[in-house]
Amino acid sequence: MNILVACEFSGRVRDAFISRRHDAISCDILETEKPGPHYMGDVKDILYSKDWDLIIAHPPCTYLTLSGVRWLEGNSERWQNMLDAVNFFNLFLDHPCPRICVENPIMHGYAKSRLQIPDYSQKTQPYFHGHPEKKSTCFWLKGLPLLKASKNVSHLMIGRSPDEINKVHWEGQSKQRQKNRSRTFEGIAKAMAAQWG
Repeated sequence: MNILVACEFSGRVRDAFISRRHDAISCDILETEKPGPHYMGDVKDILYSKDWDLIIAHPPCTYLTLSGVRWLEGNSERWQNMLDAVNFFNLFLDHPCPRICVENPIMHGYAKSRLQIPDYSQKTQPYFHGHPEKKSTCFWLKGLPLLKASKNVSHLMIGRSPDEINKVHWEGQSKQRQKNRSRTFEGIAKAMAAQWG
């Protein structure tokens, strides 16, 4: 299969599919962290360049996520950024590719009401896929089945502190914070490749 992994710099999803002998390429405005097929630039440059069999997109969530909705009120610049982010998200939902997954955290209502598919198809957690951590990850799916839990390790979270369970949520302020919070968990990437490849 020809697979485009949009808005991915980590290479985790791309490499999970490559390990299963698919032709996969990641694309981001950032360099890839791991050597492999990667287009550094605007995804619009390659989105229609070939007939993709599967597109997995991770559009930026800064202006879409529920946790940031409070910053919209009275901020016209942030509101416009949110509308631009919705249009970018819809770019993937509108694509004619037969199989599409668009991933984001839980989204606020102002953004959801403007999406081509308002509600996510599925919400998953890292602990369903081998990581004893919480981070609600939502998928908007077209032509794909729901992702099944591949290795539920919720029992490993019993007795652990909130800081350990919610590492991504409590990521400290740093230059790497946004990147660290946006990487796909490897267990989720492997489950996507195993079930959608």
